[in-house]
Amino acid sequence: MKPITPIFALSALVLAACGQPDAPATETAQPATPPVETTATETTPLEAAIAGAHRSDEEKARDAWRNPKETLEFFGVEADDKVVELWPGGGWYTNILAPYLASGNGTLVAAYFDPNVGDEDRRVRIAERLAEFKANYEDPKFGTIEYSAFSAESGPLTEEGTADVVLTFRNLHNWMGGGYTDKFFTDAYAALKPGGVLGVVEHRLPSTDTQDPTGASGYVHEDYVKSLAEAAGFEFSASSEINANPADTADHPFGVWTLPPVSATSDREGNTPEDFDAEAYAAIGERDRMTLKFVKPAE
Repeated sequence: MKPITPIFALSALVLAACGQPDAPATETAQPATPPVETTATETTPLEAAIAGAHRSDEEKARDAWRNPKETLEFFGVEADDKVVELWPGGGWYTNILAPYLASGNGTLVAAYFDPNVGDEDRRVRIAERLAEFKANYEDPKFGTIEYSAFSAESGPLTEEGTADVVLTFRNLHNWMGGGYTDKFFTDAYAALKPGGVLGVVEHRLPSTDTQDPTGASGYVHEDYVKSLAEAAGFEFSASSEINANPADTADHPFGVWTLPPVSATSDREGNTPEDFDAEAYAAIGERDRMTLKFVKPAE
């Protein structure tokens, strides 16, 4: 529900007019202007979660580009849903989803980086990050968060057929690089109830550009995403331009990381093109993103 803008009434001061020569000695008093009723601004649980003091100013500054309210409403996320969030990372969306779902006794499942794969250094590093992540959400306002993992070797995202919504934000290119993007769609399909929603936000590669199968630039074709989802059994429901940025040409020297908020100025070897103009890339803003909604067919 969109907030209702309050209207503030001003009391009118009625002045008696001077009588004309042939006017009656007394004039009938004019009725006072009735006061305009004021309506208090209504804040929805989702809006309250987005505006919450637990979110930093830096996080809130990105709302203009990530559009969390419009995005979650587009995916149809309700406060009493069971929602699986893939690879929440530092918790940007978790800081909105957790209190929002807690307000309606919903459930958030954080499918984090898998601490059981990779070399020993990686396992230790991910285990430490996961412990820190969990510690951040022990406050009652975040409700009870369940945890799972996602990787090329991980098990179910959650109990089969129990999730209302599965969400992923800007992760597909990572899984393309690892060669298990199709597993994500299969796992999401298994987790969802019949009629459940899969919401995908990803950096968008123009359809005229050639898709790198490893997703090295961070940009992905919409048609590629749709084909993987449909192969897993999903039906495409709708797309939105909520997170679009027409100024992003998707042909930058360091891929999506050239643009804010990363704003890279060199590659991993420290090389920077001679004509590189950091201010020009900053002016583009954050990356152009597709926002796609898929549905698991109802039985």
